[in-house]
Amino acid sequence: MSNEYIKEWLNPQEVSKEFGFSISTLAKWRMDNKNLKFSKMGKYIRYNRADIEAFIESNLVEVA
Repeated sequence: MSNEYIKEWLNPQEVSKEFGFSISTLAKWRMDNKNLKFSKMGKYIRYNRADIEAFIESNLVEVA
């Protein structure tokens, strides 16, 4: 059993660090409604890890 804890909900800073999207890109995508789901609870923005991974998968480009 692994002692590593995988967080399900991430704030923009954690998404940036783990997935490489800049914080400003995440903010722009939220404003432009770019198909990356997020939750807003008061002033706090959170991204579900499964939604981020689904977003990445849906934007894969196959090379011939």
